Amino acid sequence: MRVFLDANILWSAAHRRGAVRILLEQLQAAGHRLVVDGFVVEEATRNLPAAAQDRLRELLESLEVASFHADSPRLPDHGLPEKDIPVLRAAIALRCDCLVTGDRRHFGHLMGRRVEGVRVLATADAADLLPPAGSRR
Repeated sequence: MRVFLDANILWSAAHRRGAVRILLEQLQAAGHRLVVDGFVVEEATRNLPAAAQDRLRELLESLEVASFHADSPRLPDHGLPEKDIPVLRAAIALRCDCLVTGDRRHFGHLMGRRVEGVRVLATADAADLLPPAGSRR
């Protein structure tokens, strides 16, 4: 499964090795491909303290960093603020199965729904993508 990560997920995973970073590692171990684009990388980089920049670079080496131009394709905004529209558009254009975000304020009305084929998930719900404990892939 292709899983697009929002900038706040990247930020959390790079800021410190906590639950979000562990979740990403588990998703990768389960065979999911984690995808980001330049827009979310730029936002995460801009907001991270200097001490976490190396951790972000290290994390990006394990992700698929895709090229996408936010102005194409033109899709409805789905009730998102202008700054979040490119995130959803990238997930759709890059043919991801889901978009994982911690931004409940802006994406909350889309959580759990499929938008143009992409299921929008809160961070906690992304754990549902993992196989049950004790099972094999």
